[in-house]
Amino acid sequence: MLLFFFSSLGIAADCEIADKQICERATQGDISAQYRLGRMYIDGEGVRQDYAKAKTWLLKPAAQGNADAQFALGLIFYYGVDGLMDHEQAKVWFEKSAEQENPGAQYILGLMYFYDNEKDANYAKAKKWFEKSANQGFSAAQHQLGIMYAEGKGVGQDYKKAKEWHEKAAIQENADAQLSLGWMYAAGKGVRQDNKQAKEWFEKSAVHGNANAQFRLGLMYAAGKGVRQDNKQAKEWFEKAAIQENADAQLSLGWMYAAGKGVRQDNKQAKEWFGKSCDNGNQDGCDRYRDLNERGL
Repeated sequence: MLLFFFSSLGIAADCEIADKQICERATQGDISAQYRLGRMYIDGEGVRQDYAKAKTWLLKPAAQGNADAQFALGLIFYYGVDGLMDHEQAKVWFEKSAEQENPGAQYILGLMYFYDNEKDANYAKAKKWFEKSANQGFSAAQHQLGIMYAEGKGVGQDYKKAKEWHEKAAIQENADAQLSLGWMYAAGKGVRQDNKQAKEWFEKSAVHGNANAQFRLGLMYAAGKGVRQDNKQAKEWFEKAAIQENADAQLSLGWMYAAGKGVRQDNKQAKEWFGKSCDNGNQDGCDRYRDLNERGL
């Protein structure tokens, strides 16, 4: 996830990267060069990836108010990629960056208030930061606002507002928002129930690799909801999700092999998928695995 947000070291003569001018400028105090050098160490761009050295360089421009460096530094502290996780320090840097309207920092800060604490007072702060980020077009924040309205956390439950925020993110190809929008159409929450619309949004999300959407799309093909019933298509989507360790998809794939739906009947394959589903916490998978085992299949 860290790389999603990023699309002493000695004198310049000892610089590890080919572009010695960047090192020279950074050593002389050029903020943009210091930030650039920090990012190079984060991404392993032209140099061996080294988060400790990245932190050293990023601290310099961050301390001078560079919002991008503050955000990057916050991520290093938050995820502890250099072996030194510190959420309090992360929050300090995220706040500095967020106050300068960095949408990524605003989003992460919102997540910290939303997930790291359970008190309602923090939902208000989470909403504040999500809105600031979302209003700058940051799709992940738009999706998170949709979740808040759908679940009624920190706001009155409002499926129509949830749909509006999910839609803003979904049209930016945010796979999680596309999944949420598909679910809303499937359940008729905030919109008129529409299986065809649900299928379209699940498919958009599934194509982006979202395992939950792949599973939901498999269910639609298996049941013939919004699409022509097609067990082979159902099997293909279940398999894509199952490979990503989606326990429900693994269970469904097990059922298909057990019943010979869309595949040749195969108890060995069924048992294998039931077992995988069980390993991933699905009790039905455990029950089905045990049943086949007791029957000697």
